[in-house]
Amino acid sequence: MTELNIKTVGICDTQPIAVQGLRTLLDESGRLRLTHAVETLEQGWPLAETCAVDILLIDKAFGMHAVLDWLIRLKALERAPAIVVWGIAVTEAEALRFLQGGARAIIRKTSEVKKLISCLSTVADGGSWMEDRVLQDSWQRDRASRSELTAREQQVVQLVEQGFKNREIAAELGIRPGTVKIHLKHIFEKTGVRGRYGLALTGLREKGVVSLAC
Repeated sequence: MTELNIKTVGICDTQPIAVQGLRTLLDESGRLRLTHAVETLEQGWPLAETCAVDILLIDKAFGMHAVLDWLIRLKALERAPAIVVWGIAVTEAEALRFLQGGARAIIRKTSEVKKLISCLSTVADGGSWMEDRVLQDSWQRDRASRSELTAREQQVVQLVEQGFKNREIAAELGIRPGTVKIHLKHIFEKTGVRGRYGLALTGLREKGVVSLAC
């Protein structure tokens, strides 16, 4: 494999062990190379601003709001590296907000090595990625697909995916908030998804916006 095929990776993390471990893993991958490591979000900004790397890992431990604010700043740039958010644990709500904020992938630090490589490789190829374990508590694999939803239920799902609350959905569709709750109950029963964050995330998966990896 030639140098032109190698994708550069940066990491913004306060743990030297995590940095060194990632460096070793990527050196062995043959396709990905860790070239920059910084300890704060502000130190990571020049890497993003100058596109010094193709992919930049950001530690969720800096705080959800701080990372989201950082992602918002990133949208002002004409070109920017693909952002991967990783952390010890990631909730559905956090994953959805990071993806909506512009992150290209979400992965836990406790994931298997092959999943981390798969995540970074997918992002390097221009895709998005999320580990299905983030959805384990809300997603039952043996339930029906969204094709069985009514037209109204499909509308409710689309608004949930856009971040609308029940009252906002009711106002948009001209129905009562209580009716929205009934629609959501039927949607959860049909799809096997238990919560609105899981519903939005599985919607992104089914539309091919993000790859859900086992």
